[in-house]
Amino acid sequence: MDHGSVQDYYGKTLQGSDDLQTDACCTVGEMPARVKAILSNIHDEVLARYYGCGLIAPEGLKGARVLDLGCGAGRDVYALAQLVGPEGEVVGVDMTEEQLEVARRRQDWHAEKFGYPNTRFLHGYLEKLDELDLEPGSFDVIVSNCVINLCMDKRAALAGARRLLKPGGEMHFSDVYADRRMSEELLKDPVLWGECLSGALYWGDFLALCRDVGFDDPRALEGRPLAVSNPKLEEKLGEARFASVTMRLFAAEGLEPGAESYGQTASYYGGLDGAEEALRLDDSTLFPVDVPIAISGNTAAILAQSRFAPNFEITPPLPHRGAFPEAPAYQPFGAPGEGAAAGSCCAPAEAPAAAASSCCGPAAEPAKGGCC
Repeated sequence: MDHGSVQDYYGKTLQGSDDLQTDACCTVGEMPARVKAILSNIHDEVLARYYGCGLIAPEGLKGARVLDLGCGAGRDVYALAQLVGPEGEVVGVDMTEEQLEVARRRQDWHAEKFGYPNTRFLHGYLEKLDELDLEPGSFDVIVSNCVINLCMDKRAALAGARRLLKPGGEMHFSDVYADRRMSEELLKDPVLWGECLSGALYWGDFLALCRDVGFDDPRALEGRPLAVSNPKLEEKLGEARFASVTMRLFAAEGLEPGAESYGQTASYYGGLDGAEEALRLDDSTLFPVDVPIAISGNTAAILAQSRFAPNFEITPPLPHRGAFPEAPAYQPFGAPGEGAAAGSCCAPAEAPAAAASSCCGPAAEPAKGGCC
């Protein structure tokens, strides 16, 4: 598989979501009103060249500098541009000129619609971000939506993203993962690769790769198993299972290999756009407003270095108390033997409603375990 095959698939073969042969990259379910309002301000031509992946919209983006990897025709760039506002900026990178032509053609239209110009588009490869006009350590948030699996060199793409993040910055992205490594035959199949399947990283390799490039404590936010609904492609894939997972990778320093307890708690003040009642850090760590939650040393370091820091009160560390109780490891494919549920390869349009508390439990209760 090479870049040319992917460029042809997304630049010439596909003209819109209806041209996809599987539901691996298609959003499932009704889009929330908040997201509809944002997308209603985007030009129809841009929306028409969208391939079905849900909107990646992390919390607390006002005034942020955001990089969208694999921006296509710019739908997510223009959506995020409204969230960062006039003091922020969104830069999109894509390797497909046909897509970028659409995005650039409508830049002035969106600037007039929003009342400010705050977008930029660059042609380039995600594996070669260091060759683009992008300053290292200059982005608060990097997003990507069902694109890393299309990269030929995923290590280079992730390492390049890590290099571009500010200290404490976040790579917030959704992608497809597999429960096993793909065979050479599957890796060479242009349709399976273009449909976000055969290029999917084995989950175990992905976690190791994150740590290897400097994302020392990868956090899964949410996910779902995927169904391959095309019989011919399903036959080729055999017993392989796939899942869509939204990840949070923080460029935090001083993290430990595991979750350790220092008797700390964190209380969320609220005030972040998209997290008015609670902030979910990962699949097992939820911070309701004004509820002290027991946290590990790693979570304390991540919060203190991130854009969320002004919205939290974190208690000082006490002498080490041993390992922090952890929830079972995140299982993106469900329990062994379970069938995969139908779903999207990419992020849902909006995170599910927040539960009452974190897996760690309020500080007044014994911690029940969790990756926090």
